[in-house]
Amino acid sequence: MKNYFVHESSYVDDNCEIGEGTKIWHFSHIMKDCKIGNNCNIGQNVVISPGVILGNGVKIQNNVSVYTGVVCEDGVFLGPSCVFTNVINPRSFIERKDEYRKTTIKKGASIGANATIVCGHDIGKFAFIGAGSVVTRDVPNYAMVYGNPARIRGYVCECGNKLDFSNNTAVCSVCGKKYVIDDQNKVEEIK
Repeated sequence: MKNYFVHESSYVDDNCEIGEGTKIWHFSHIMKDCKIGNNCNIGQNVVISPGVILGNGVKIQNNVSVYTGVVCEDGVFLGPSCVFTNVINPRSFIERKDEYRKTTIKKGASIGANATIVCGHDIGKFAFIGAGSVVTRDVPNYAMVYGNPARIRGYVCECGNKLDFSNNTAVCSVCGKKYVIDDQNKVEEIK
């Protein structure tokens, strides 16, 4: 007995693992060999390509394409119509499936609407990618990036609030978590 929901207009191919409490909405296609965690929400018209891995609590909004090579850790948010690539130099007449590049979206990261994530680049934990951005390089933990190409514009708390650093430390004005930034702009939570 399955313990997840799939709308009748959606397709789930063979050999997929889907966790308890996950919901797959209208006109979506979950392709073979995917692993989807518990309590995920997959919106309308979403394509999850073969071998994609989604952690627990991943939320995918409408019209998102998640291609082979992508791994989303727990608590990732993918905004409407964002897209991933998996080949750096695609040609319709040349098959390059052996050239797929891995992209990892780390725990708690959020990707805004219509953003494009070029393959082979990792998004750090709790990072925030602005709507419409084109990510062409790795994004560090807690970084807020936007633009084309996306550039670091600041840093955000785990709760998503913008952090203001003074003397290399910041305290979130919303949740009170504390952070430190080093000389290489690496941000870590102070526990």
